[in-house]
Amino acid sequence: PQSARSGRPPQLRTGHRSTVTFLDRAFGPGMFAGSLNILLWLSYIIMLSLYAYAFGSYAATFVPPDWQAAGKHLFVSLAVLGITVLNLLGAAIIGRAERWIVALKLSILLVFVGVGLWGIEPSRLQPAAWAAPVQVIAGGFVVFVAYEGFELIANAAQDTKNPHTTLPLAYYSVVLFVIALYILVAAVTLGNLPVAKIVDAKDYALAAAAKPFLGNAGFTLIAIAAMLSTASAINATLYGAARLSCIIAQEGELPEVLEENIWRKPILGLLITTGLTLMVANLLDLNSIATIGSAGFLIIFAAVNVANIVLSRQTKSLRWLSGLGALTCLAALTALLWQIEMQTPLKIMVLAALLGLAVAIESL
Repeated sequence: PQSARSGRPPQLRTGHRSTVTFLDRAFGPGMFAGSLNILLWLSYIIMLSLYAYAFGSYAATFVPPDWQAAGKHLFVSLAVLGITVLNLLGAAIIGRAERWIVALKLSILLVFVGVGLWGIEPSRLQPAAWAAPVQVIAGGFVVFVAYEGFELIANAAQDTKNPHTTLPLAYYSVVLFVIALYILVAAVTLGNLPVAKIVDAKDYALAAAAKPFLGNAGFTLIAIAAMLSTASAINATLYGAARLSCIIAQEGELPEVLEENIWRKPILGLLITTGLTLMVANLLDLNSIATIGSAGFLIIFAAVNVANIVLSRQTKSLRWLSGLGALTCLAALTALLWQIEMQTPLKIMVLAALLGLAVAIESL
C-alpha cells in the first residue's frame, strides 16, 4: 500500500483498489496521477454538497415560507451529520438502510412516471421548443454529475462478495436502468410543467412537476422521494469518499495519518470529508455546485479512459472504445466550459481553484 512512497509501481488488485491505483498504475505514482486522485476526492465532496443542498431544499418545503431560507441550511447540516453517524456505525447498517431507501424512492418515482406519462403535453417535448443545440448539450452535461455514482461501485469493491462477477453485473444492469429512468422522469417533468415554472421551482422542480397531475399530495410524495433519493446519494457517496481518502493516503498522495483506520473504519477521512461538505453545501448555490462537480468528473473520467488505453493489455479491453470515451468526455467538458464562460465566467475561476487545490495538496 505504500507504493508511491517506496517508488514501486502499484499493482492492479481487483476488489481491493479502484480508480486511484488504476490511474497510478497507468501514469506512475507522481504529481499527475496524484493530482487527479485528489481531484476525484474533492469532486466527491462537491457532489456530497450538491446532494445535501438538494435534500435541504426539498425538506424546507415542509416549513413555513418565512423559515425556508434558514430551514434549508439546517436540513443540509442535519442530513450530512446524521448520515456521517450512520457511516460510523458500519457497512452492514449502511447496506441495510440503503436497500430500504432505494426500494421506497424507486416505488415513488415509478408512480410519478406511470401517472405522469398520461398527462404529458406533447408540444412541450417537440424539437421546436428546444434551445440551441450547443446549449442543450452543455445543459445536459451540467447534470453529468448524476452518473458519478457509478464510480462509487469500484470504491466499494473491497466490501463486495465475488467482485469479479458482481461488479460487471452491477455496472451494466444499473447503467441501462438508470438511463431509462432518467429519460422518463425528464419527459414527465417537462411534459407536465412549463419551463418557466421549472426555473421558478429550480430547487424542488420534481415535486412541482407532480402537482399538476397528483395535486398537493403528489407534491408532498415527490418531495419525500427526493429527500430519500438525496439521502441515499449522500449515504453512498460519503461511504465511498471516506474510503477513497484512505486509499489515496495509502498510495502516498495524502497525509499518512489518513491511512489509519479506527475501529476498522477510515474515521479521520470521513470526518474531514463531512466538514468540507458542510462548508461547500452552505456557501454555494445549487447550479454552481452541479457545474463544478460535472466538470471535475468529466476530467476524471477522461483520464480513466486514457489510463485504460495504457493498460489495455492487462485489462483486455478495446483501446478504440476507451479512446472514444476520452474524446467524448473532453468534448463534453469543452461544451460545458463554453456555456459557463458565456453565462457565469466566475465559475471558471472556481473550477480553476479546485484544480489548483488538488495540485497544491499533492505537492505538499
